[in-house]
Amino acid sequence: MKLFPEIRRALSVLSLALLAAGLLPAQAPPSERARARMERQIRHELVMLPYYGVFDNLSFRLEGNTVVLLGQVSRPTLKSAAENVVKEVEGVENVRNEIKVLPVSPNDDRIRLAAYRAIYGHSSLLRYATQAVPPIHIIVENGNLTLEGVVANEMDKRIAYTQARGVSGVFSVTNNLRVESR
Repeated sequence: MKLFPEIRRALSVLSLALLAAGLLPAQAPPSERARARMERQIRHELVMLPYYGVFDNLSFRLEGNTVVLLGQVSRPTLKSAAENVVKEVEGVENVRNEIKVLPVSPNDDRIRLAAYRAIYGHSSLLRYATQAVPPIHIIVENGNLTLEGVVANEMDKRIAYTQARGVSGVFSVTNNLRVESR
């Protein structure tokens, strides 16, 4: 059955209006396989950023074909670089960048270095320091230290926390380390 031109036009205008309002998805959400591939590629791209290191914490969340970037970085250029590389991943339509740039502070820089030495200098945690991107990330904001990342066991998590608490000038320590699931 053929639709009258007026009805066809009205349906296309309605479809465009719904699409513009965000009520109709521009593209179907990715399949589980495509989603897993996108997650692997996004994770790889973030870890490979040239200035990403132990004093930065990057994570993301996939909402359909939109990537929400999360975390904290010590350099503003890392925030924009993360957004730029993620935009290039196949299947990504939009990027919402919610990465927080940590304030510049000589005291926070001193705490970062002292915490790095205390944590990665401990004999039980030394093996983590030899990885390309060490898995224990040290985030310092206004004297408050947060540990992010993954360790092999509960004992390593406790040791890292204890070492961080011993750093002079730290107001508080939050231990968000996760134990690797095997």
